[in-house]
Amino acid sequence: MSAPGRLVLIVTCVSQTGIVAAYSRYLFEVGGNILEINQHNDLASGRFFMRIAFSLPDGEHDPARHHAALSALADQFDADWSLRDQATRRRVLIMVSRFDHCLADLLYRWRIGELAMEPVAIVSNHPRAANASVDTGDIPFHHLPITPATKPGQEARLWSLIQDTEAELVVLARYMQVLSDDMSARLAGRCINIHHSFLPSFKGARPYHQAHARGVKLIGATAHYVTTDLDEGPIIEQDAERISHSDTAEDLIRKGRDVERRVLSRAVHYHLEDRVIHNGLRTVVFPD
Repeated sequence: MSAPGRLVLIVTCVSQTGIVAAYSRYLFEVGGNILEINQHNDLASGRFFMRIAFSLPDGEHDPARHHAALSALADQFDADWSLRDQATRRRVLIMVSRFDHCLADLLYRWRIGELAMEPVAIVSNHPRAANASVDTGDIPFHHLPITPATKPGQEARLWSLIQDTEAELVVLARYMQVLSDDMSARLAGRCINIHHSFLPSFKGARPYHQAHARGVKLIGATAHYVTTDLDEGPIIEQDAERISHSDTAEDLIRKGRDVERRVLSRAVHYHLEDRVIHNGLRTVVFPD
């Protein structure tokens, strides 16, 4: 859970010596207290990834005060970087179809303070009554029906809503519609999907029934960033459930709901906490 007064610095660059020392020295000089530091050298790409969570004395906490110095350090190492105050909650738009278990779980975790986000809208291609069992409170609900013929117009309305709400993250919480290539490209790096199995998977309709027919011993779920390649985006989180020969297809669906909920919530949590860094087709994830 993010805490008041905590800043998070992300640095990525070509792997080289002196990076950790330089940034640690700067934080020492401004009175910073490092609360958590994670780093990774990717031997395949030769890239270095670092996440530092730290606090600063009163009067030094504004990220803007450190922009010039951190820019100079980034120039030194030819690095990409970001600095974010975790007290500022990201604005999140959640999309859902008829299956509402992931929506309910995300809202529950938000309400108890486990997910540091600000839900700004819920969007569904089905009427509100389809998710009547979920307490959405005062979060605006938008019914945006879609057919193949109306998809361009529906996505235009969706994009306007994303812009109007200033949503920083879009979560597809079992939204059973494929985003167009144009929308996927617009949301690159800030749209998370939950897939009902490990990838690659049983494709098409009734995936759990297909899995049952094949006698699987594990079912799983995958949370990944949405890209123009369907279900091929960078993976953030995965998990599995053990299945036995006595489980029915309905048992798989029940167990699948559980694994989908926890995988999606962890992926959203990692994103909100700046624990996910893109690395080409993959991600570097620093779990807490």
